[in-house]
Amino acid sequence: QVQLVESGGGSVQAGGSLRLSCQASGYTRQYYMGWFRQAPGKEREGVAAIGTGGLSTRYDDSVKGRFTISQDNARNTLYLQMNSLKPEDTAMYYCAASPASRLLATLSLSEYNYWGQGTQVTVSS
Repeated sequence: QVQLVESGGGSVQAGGSLRLSCQASGYTRQYYMGWFRQAPGKEREGVAAIGTGGLSTRYDDSVKGRFTISQDNARNTLYLQMNSLKPEDTAMYYCAASPASRLLATLSLSEYNYWGQGTQVTVSS
């Protein structure tokens, strides 16, 4: 059974930084992963994604230059470094994964099979 557990969320002031982690377990094959977020009253949206092997990354325009996605395969952990945070970044952040080989990163929600429970990020002005 694939499990994804996010951590690292919290409350920060605008301009601050946070690093989210997603611990994955239950995998026995290659996979690709991503970070998504959902603010109250809004649809879930893709933030950052990484392809199988980590050579391809993709970011939503709203976070380019501020967020960095990375992974530690030895620890089965996905990270999202978030810098220069803005109040509009406030949302529940979710880690997602799909056990398949996909070299190109994707921000499409429908491409992901497994989801974590989320970690809250709140940015105050």
